[in-house]
Amino acid sequence: MQDFTTGSWTVFAPDARLIGLNVGRHDAAKHLSLAVVGDARLGLETLAAALAGHVVPAAWTAKAQAERKAWDACVAANVAHGDRPASYAQAIGVVNALVHPRDRVVTAAGGLPAEVTANWRTLGVGTVDVEFGFSCMGYEIAGGWGARIAQTEAEPDQDTVVFVGDGSYLLLNSDIYSSVLTQKKLIILVLDNGGFAVINKLQNNTGQPSFNNLIADCPTVPVPFAVDFEAHARAMGANAETVANPAELGAAFLRAKAAAKTSVIIMKVDPYEGWTTQGHAWWEIGTAQVSAAPSVTEKHAEVEAGRAAQRQGL
Repeated sequence: MQDFTTGSWTVFAPDARLIGLNVGRHDAAKHLSLAVVGDARLGLETLAAALAGHVVPAAWTAKAQAERKAWDACVAANVAHGDRPASYAQAIGVVNALVHPRDRVVTAAGGLPAEVTANWRTLGVGTVDVEFGFSCMGYEIAGGWGARIAQTEAEPDQDTVVFVGDGSYLLLNSDIYSSVLTQKKLIILVLDNGGFAVINKLQNNTGQPSFNNLIADCPTVPVPFAVDFEAHARAMGANAETVANPAELGAAFLRAKAAAKTSVIIMKVDPYEGWTTQGHAWWEIGTAQVSAAPSVTEKHAEVEAGRAAQRQGL
């Protein structure tokens, strides 16, 4: 369990007890866990046998079902089109409605891991690959190509779908060519927010004005201009098209599904509007304790106040 998935260790009830199943004794005991030392598979099989017939209280099941129903309502609102700027969530909703249950989805860095985790309704076991451990920019297309290679061995008739932002695309895109060259088809959605919008959002959320994350805000850029992602993808042998809104995205995605080779679909999304706001947790980040800007010191106090909920233990 790591930083993102545990809200920097704040999402646990105060009396929660963890069970650490690990072949290494020193790892099993981390975070004040009840240590179970042994092979992971054998340990899980043994625990499953010991829990045979166990049923959680009905009130707990009812609470889980009610929370899921409430979250489904949030997702429906997030992915709805309407009269508003295009967003990650809208793109995710369009694709989610059109994929085969055994199609595989891959994403990694920036805002997309959180947006996919929040808004994607998983349709099958082993169909969602969100590289959330290190938010590794550049994993998306290269990782998607690898996922497609593996997929062709077990489910060759299904598709691998990659969600990537414009920033990660620019860092590592050459495996578009690899996928075409090896005839390992990908469907790649490039969601262009004009730079590194999620870091810009983090910058703003810590009391700072936008600086050097969106191309439009770069002081070292005399004349900003956008990359022609469609032409770039075509130059590597892929099909490519640019769409203006989620409705056009749906039609383009169906064309990509029907195509025989890698397709790249580009859609601009708003860098400020349309982020998922529900389900957030505290995140331990570095903020300035001393600043001439009141907005910065206020955000520092707000962030530090959340530290009280962190679970203690190494």
